[in-house]
Amino acid sequence: MLCKNHHEVVPRKTLLVNIWCDESFFNARSPDVFMTKLRRHLQADPTIQIINVRGISYKLVW
Repeated sequence: MLCKNHHEVVPRKTLLVNIWCDESFFNARSPDVFMTKLRRHLQADPTIQIINVRGISYKLVW
């Protein structure tokens, strides 16, 4: 989803509904955990970054 919308902020609600199929309170931190793990895998390539847009969500930049 971040790749399809690179250089654009993907709202947290959109991620929760489209990937986790749920926007409940219990899944609210799921994107944060996933992004942390994804950043670890992508750190080998410094041209790719996942940027946290405070209060909104994330965007992928390359």
